Amino acid sequence: MSCQLCDRDVKQLTVHHLVPRQTVKRKQAESGETIDICSPCHRQIHTLYSNLELAKHLNTIDKLQSEPKMRKFLGWIRKQDPSKKVRIRKK
Repeated sequence: MSCQLCDRDVKQLTVHHLVPRQTVKRKQAESGETIDICSPCHRQIHTLYSNLELAKHLNTIDKLQSEPKMRKFLGWIRKQDPSKKVRIRKK
Protein backbone atom coordinates (compact mmCIF):
# COMPACT_ATOMS: atom_id res chain seq x y z
CA MET A 1 0.00 0.00 0.00
CA SER A 2 1.35 3.37 -0.98
CA CYS A 3 0.69 6.71 0.73
CA GLN A 4 -0.94 9.15 -1.68
CA LEU A 5 1.08 12.06 -0.25
CA CYS A 6 4.61 10.77 0.30
CA ASP A 7 4.46 7.71 -2.02
CA ARG A 8 6.08 5.46 0.61
CA ASP A 9 5.02 1.82 0.79
CA VAL A 10 3.62 1.25 4.27
CA LYS A 11 1.75 -1.56 6.02
CA GLN A 12 -1.26 0.52 7.02
CA LEU A 13 -2.94 3.63 5.66
CA THR A 14 -5.39 6.05 7.27
CA VAL A 15 -8.28 7.85 5.61
CA HIS A 16 -7.96 11.64 5.43
CA HIS A 17 -10.99 13.75 4.53
CA LEU A 18 -9.83 16.54 2.23
CA VAL A 19 -12.61 18.70 3.66
CA PRO A 20 -12.64 17.87 7.38
CA ARG A 21 -15.88 16.29 8.59
CA GLN A 22 -16.07 18.82 11.42
CA THR A 23 -16.52 21.65 8.92
CA VAL A 24 -19.32 19.95 6.95
CA LYS A 25 -21.14 18.35 9.89
CA ARG A 26 -22.59 21.67 11.00
CA LYS A 27 -23.82 22.35 7.49
CA GLN A 28 -25.04 18.75 7.14
CA ALA A 29 -23.26 18.45 3.82
CA GLU A 30 -21.51 15.46 2.32
CA SER A 31 -18.07 14.87 3.78
CA GLY A 32 -16.56 14.66 0.30
CA GLU A 33 -13.44 13.10 -1.12
CA THR A 34 -10.92 11.16 0.94
CA ILE A 35 -7.33 10.07 0.37
CA ASP A 36 -5.37 7.15 1.82
CA ILE A 37 -2.23 8.35 3.57
CA CYS A 38 0.28 7.06 6.10
CA SER A 39 -0.03 7.92 9.76
CA PRO A 40 2.97 10.33 9.86
CA CYS A 41 1.59 12.37 6.95
CA HIS A 42 -1.86 12.44 8.56
CA ARG A 43 -0.49 13.58 11.93
CA GLN A 44 1.68 16.23 10.27
CA ILE A 45 -1.27 17.69 8.36
CA HIS A 46 -3.32 18.10 11.52
CA THR A 47 -0.33 19.44 13.45
CA LEU A 48 0.39 22.17 10.90
CA TYR A 49 -3.10 23.27 9.86
CA SER A 50 -6.48 23.93 11.43
CA ASN A 51 -9.58 22.24 10.05
CA LEU A 52 -10.72 25.60 8.71
CA GLU A 53 -7.45 26.07 6.78
CA LEU A 54 -7.75 22.56 5.40
CA ALA A 55 -11.35 23.08 4.31
CA LYS A 56 -10.80 26.46 2.66
CA HIS A 57 -7.28 26.34 1.21
CA LEU A 58 -5.83 22.82 1.31
CA ASN A 59 -8.75 20.72 0.12
CA THR A 60 -7.02 18.82 -2.71
CA ILE A 61 -4.04 16.50 -2.77
CA ASP A 62 -2.19 18.88 -5.13
CA LYS A 63 -2.68 21.85 -2.80
CA LEU A 64 -1.43 19.81 0.16
CA GLN A 65 1.65 18.59 -1.72
CA SER A 66 2.54 22.07 -2.96
CA GLU A 67 2.10 23.92 0.36
CA PRO A 68 5.63 24.96 1.51
CA LYS A 69 5.55 23.49 5.05
CA MET A 70 4.10 20.22 3.80
CA ARG A 71 6.52 20.09 0.87
CA LYS A 72 9.44 20.36 3.30
CA PHE A 73 7.99 17.56 5.44
CA LEU A 74 7.35 15.33 2.41
CA GLY A 75 10.98 15.77 1.28
CA TRP A 76 12.11 14.56 4.70
CA ILE A 77 9.60 11.74 5.24
CA ARG A 78 10.33 10.15 1.86
CA LYS A 79 13.87 9.41 3.14
CA GLN A 80 12.61 7.67 6.29
CA ASP A 81 12.26 3.92 6.70
CA PRO A 82 8.52 3.15 6.39
CA SER A 83 8.77 0.32 8.94
CA LYS A 84 10.01 2.63 11.73
CA LYS A 85 7.83 4.89 13.86
CA VAL A 86 8.30 8.59 13.12
CA ARG A 87 7.84 11.31 15.74
CA ILE A 88 5.93 14.40 14.70
CA ARG A 89 6.90 17.55 16.56
CA LYS A 90 4.07 19.88 17.45
CA LYS A 91 4.90 23.51 16.88
